[in-house]
Amino acid sequence: MKRVVILACALACSSAALAQLYKSIDKDGRVIYSDQPPVAAESKQLKVSPGPATAPAPSAKERLKEQEKGKAASAGNSKEDEEKAKLDKANRERCEIARAQVRNMQEGGRFTAVDAKGERYYLDEKQIEAELAKAQKAVSESCKAS
Repeated sequence: MKRVVILACALACSSAALAQLYKSIDKDGRVIYSDQPPVAAESKQLKVSPGPATAPAPSAKERLKEQEKGKAASAGNSKEDEEKAKLDKANRERCEIARAQVRNMQEGGRFTAVDAKGERYYLDEKQIEAELAKAQKAVSESCKAS
């Protein structure tokens, strides 16, 4: 198949290189270009230089393969972007929760916790300070990029 395409291109280029082009004006004043000299009219021979050889246009199969490659590459990038966006969103949510806990602990008041039996109890000052330290640590860890 490639040989046929190359042969066709070579023949097309060689015929263009060998062809002569004539320019003439007919009796109505129209300019006529032809590869054969006119019989009755005066003509001028033009020199035509062959253009650069161009590669044959890709076939439909080749174009489809290229499109699929492009789609696969962009799909891979979009999946990575989606995953990164999900992680960023989760980090922002953790950061906001940690900041809210710090604000609540700094406002003061009575804080409760649940023990192993599932019963609530009030925290004393030392426990509140420990919980505040945990919350501040969580803010510093989860809000690094923010």
